[in-house]
Amino acid sequence: MNTPKITRTLPGRPAAVTLHGSDGRVATLCLDLDTSKALKHVVDADAAQLATMLGKTGVAFVEDFSPSGGRHMYIPLQERMEATEARELVEALSLVATSLDPSPHQNVTDGCIRVPGSAHKSGGHQTLITPLHQAYDVLRRRNSPGAIHSLKAALAPELTRNRARKARESKMITAQRSTAAWPLPTDAGSEAPLRRVARTGLYDTARYKSPSEARMAILNHFAACGWTREQVQNELGSQFAGLAGLYGTTTKQERLLPTEWAKAQSFTANRTATKGPPRKAGEKTALINNTSPTKTTGGALKPSSAAIHQLVNDLENIVYAILDHRLQTRGRESLGLRLLMRGLLGYMRTMQTDILDVGCRTLAVAMGKHHVTIARLLPILAKASDGILAKVADARHKSADVYVIQLPEHYKQLARDLTWRKGQVHAVRPVFRALGDAAALIYEAIERGRHSPTTAEIVRTTGISRNAATKALAEMEALAMIKRHGRHWKTTTVNLTNLAARLGVLDDYQAHISRNRHERAAWHAYLDRFREQQMNETDLYDAEREDYWLPPGDDTALWIAA
Repeated sequence: MNTPKITRTLPGRPAAVTLHGSDGRVATLCLDLDTSKALKHVVDADAAQLATMLGKTGVAFVEDFSPSGGRHMYIPLQERMEATEARELVEALSLVATSLDPSPHQNVTDGCIRVPGSAHKSGGHQTLITPLHQAYDVLRRRNSPGAIHSLKAALAPELTRNRARKARESKMITAQRSTAAWPLPTDAGSEAPLRRVARTGLYDTARYKSPSEARMAILNHFAACGWTREQVQNELGSQFAGLAGLYGTTTKQERLLPTEWAKAQSFTANRTATKGPPRKAGEKTALINNTSPTKTTGGALKPSSAAIHQLVNDLENIVYAILDHRLQTRGRESLGLRLLMRGLLGYMRTMQTDILDVGCRTLAVAMGKHHVTIARLLPILAKASDGILAKVADARHKSADVYVIQLPEHYKQLARDLTWRKGQVHAVRPVFRALGDAAALIYEAIERGRHSPTTAEIVRTTGISRNAATKALAEMEALAMIKRHGRHWKTTTVNLTNLAARLGVLDDYQAHISRNRHERAAWHAYLDRFREQQMNETDLYDAEREDYWLPPGDDTALWIAA
């Protein structure tokens, strides 16, 4: 098929131009914001967000809109760019803008786009938004390699996320070919249906007959996951612009959201109250065989909040001064053990208790590990902790093993003599699911060090090899998590939760929680098989209830949800 030549005469029918030249390179990056991927409200919000990002990085662009409500943004280049590099950059931008369709840059032979002035299939033409004189100047001057480099730096988390995904998919495909195994899923942590509706505003009309029903499904789920109305409102202007688009107008949103949120809370409360079967008169509520929650013996009262915080601070001193050095001799296993100890201290501080009675799956979420790994590490840590972690009760029925976390008598004086460190201890924060255990310990050494450490001091303090430390420092510096002043390292003010979201880790994080809830429900149903005569499928797993969305900025919610 012969491609029509571009002439000075405007085509009378819909037409597009190809993005790639005969050499496979591109002279312009084309961003296609499509209403087939999200509501027009989301398209407009994405265009504003991209315009802000491009402006901050010094990248000039030309913009137009189509009669269907979509938009195109063109980034002309001074130097032609390889197709693979252009594709990688546009795919990274598609993680920032939900409505961005990267497919034109994913097809080297047929990728094309309608340019300003082109006729549209629904009638009308692509209309230029950028003033004509400004568009002419941008297309004449074009963007320098320095501006594109700044854009890549701003997109470092998204570029890292895509590379990790492709490496994971490639590894899975290689494993399938070498072992002739059943196909493995490559969409771990993929977006749940309701989350996609909240982001794009597009919903399954076979399931929801109107935007109102789709909105209520999302709000019911938010309420079930412990969100507040303020948290929902804060996200309407960012990650859940699609939900805002389902209201149509801001006025309608402000009028309906309080009423619909009250209905969602009422629905969730009623559903929770009626979830279990009605109890017969005179039926005992406690299980036999010592399955009631474990309580301390000897009439001891529950420690106060201040006592728990002091205990955690004292234990941190012992962990940094003694236990870390003792665990460093265990090789690669030491990283998991040291971070597990930090996770237990984080649990103590958050839940204000010295009793650990949660299952391995809950700890696995906090650690970013498989629950089998936690089950293997926990007894090893108890043995190596020299009395800090002690098992006091075995698992029984639905209850997990119970441990007490304490400060042994022979460590009390040392703990009092050492100065408490600034900040607070964490398990594996979500961002380090992508960066790894070594990066988590190195970041902690910088964040909580008594002074800004050098690379040599970090290696000596953490016990991590020089090569591994250098690699982790470089990766965190590229993500603007840390910065170097001379020979010393310091943390920046970057929000680690937002960075985790940009790296795609929060999707995996919340999928891990949902998977735990599903598996736990199935296990409990198995245990109750002789007590529960009738059981519905949704009692085991209900996607709208179990695909958990962690409320923003709530550490306690993690331990409750996981």
